Amino acid sequence: MKFFLDTANVEDIKKINALGLVDGVTTNPTIIAKEGRDFEEVIKEICSIVDGPVSAEVTSLDADGMVKEAKEIAKWADNIVVKIPMTEAGLQATSELSKAGIKTNVTLIFSVSQGLLAAKAGATFISPFLGRLDDIGTSGIDLVAKLRKVLDTYGFNTEIIAASVRNPEHVEKASLVGAHIATVPPTLFKAMWSHPLTDNGIKQFMADWASFQEK
Repeated sequence: MKFFLDTANVEDIKKINALGLVDGVTTNPTIIAKEGRDFEEVIKEICSIVDGPVSAEVTSLDADGMVKEAKEIAKWADNIVVKIPMTEAGLQATSELSKAGIKTNVTLIFSVSQGLLAAKAGATFISPFLGRLDDIGTSGIDLVAKLRKVLDTYGFNTEIIAASVRNPEHVEKASLVGAHIATVPPTLFKAMWSHPLTDNGIKQFMADWASFQEK
């Protein structure tokens, strides 16, 4: 499974990328606004740090506007992926961008039919939102499993990005049902690499070693 870092904080990206854990980055205007920096400046800087795909989202809601924005954003770096909302206009934009050789990440996927349409339109990635589905009593993991089966059955090259990931269990279950990628916020990585038994084991080892040294 690949990990995309879900942030626009450059320092967090540098830190986790140094661990060899970052295969790409996903951002959106809301995340970048929280950083208080220029959208284009942030995206270009992230692209210079990370070799893998970097998703940058359009703000237009009509197909022509999305395509126009996407073509400009795609010029910023070779590893740009343009994030497109799952709407009728978004499908049209995705189809046009796919034909133009521009990679897309169709976001806000909440059903198998949405994911299927996005893949058929030529999406490079589709992003089902696990946490938001869980919030309304629907299994986000079940959606990922169904989407993977559909993509494999019909031979689509589209990859699934498990999004709205909120805990290590989301990541674990998404990996087990075949999500190609999980987009993970920086704070969640610590929860993933930590375990109380690991901490206790290290503490016991150090105590044993100290005792041995005293002999």
